Amino acid sequence: MANVLKDEKKQQIIALGRLGWSLRKIQEATRVRRETISAYLRGAGVEIWPPGRWRRESKAKPAIEVITGSDAAKPALAGFAGPLNPNPENLSTRGKAKASSKPAIEVITDFGVGLSGKESENSKGVCSASSCEPYREIIELGLSRDRNAMAIWQDLVSDYGFQGGYQSVRRFAYKLRGAQLPQARAVILTAPGEEGQVDYGSGPMVREPQSSKYRRTRLFVLTLGYSRKAVRLLVFRSSTRIWAELHEKAFRRLGGAPRILVLDNLREGVLVPDLYDPTLNPLYRDVLAHYGAVALPCRIQDPDRKGKVESAVGHTKKLL
Repeated sequence: MANVLKDEKKQQIIALGRLGWSLRKIQEATRVRRETISAYLRGAGVEIWPPGRWRRESKAKPAIEVITGSDAAKPALAGFAGPLNPNPENLSTRGKAKASSKPAIEVITDFGVGLSGKESENSKGVCSASSCEPYREIIELGLSRDRNAMAIWQDLVSDYGFQGGYQSVRRFAYKLRGAQLPQARAVILTAPGEEGQVDYGSGPMVREPQSSKYRRTRLFVLTLGYSRKAVRLLVFRSSTRIWAELHEKAFRRLGGAPRILVLDNLREGVLVPDLYDPTLNPLYRDVLAHYGAVALPCRIQDPDRKGKVESAVGHTKKLL
């Protein structure tokens, strides 16, 4: 990044500093070094709170209790001495393994806890262990990488000589997913009037007045971060001008504008997405400046930063 920031980036830093954000919080949001942020804030006459005297910020708490032990999320592999991949982390060097169990079409599986080797011998004819049990570690590794059951089954067949069917892998993956803890998500707390989140979604089919034909609309949603109050508008087409006009309509309905607007990297608002210094659309930037607001684009592939408007878009689509 260049030594001198763009004017819009500088105005964004100054606006966040005037809101009372700490240097660390501004650095996390803008990806600019604290030394640079401090220099711009001093030049604009914005008070900088020294360490130990920063304003108390609402710290986000995890939605659930997190267990940090890596072994706690993995079920124990008991009573098994079959062929396992000695290095399941390196999937590119998988060896060919022969499944010692019968095909899935001849195996009776259950959704309960898998039986150990000794128990399966004593209960023959009552319940059989899953044919996926020898490949438990491989399936767990695939699930940890957010792979679905179909992709895992294809890897087992092509790379490990798995003779079972897809349904067997799907049921086994369902059991493992049920035993896993859901991933924790932070709750973003904001002050009243501080933040709003905007996004587009697909709207319903509506008859267009000019052509009298049904067309798919676009759903515009602006959600306030503190109260979750939302404004929902439908348009047939989108452009930079329409995007700015939708913001103006939403501000009028809310009776004011939030100080920060968190948005996605869509073309109407961000011309050049960048991790450190995104380029905002000039028209959109000027409209927000007129209302005293500043845009804060999300980092690429980080939709959780604007999860409140994402939830509002999904809820609205279910109602339409």
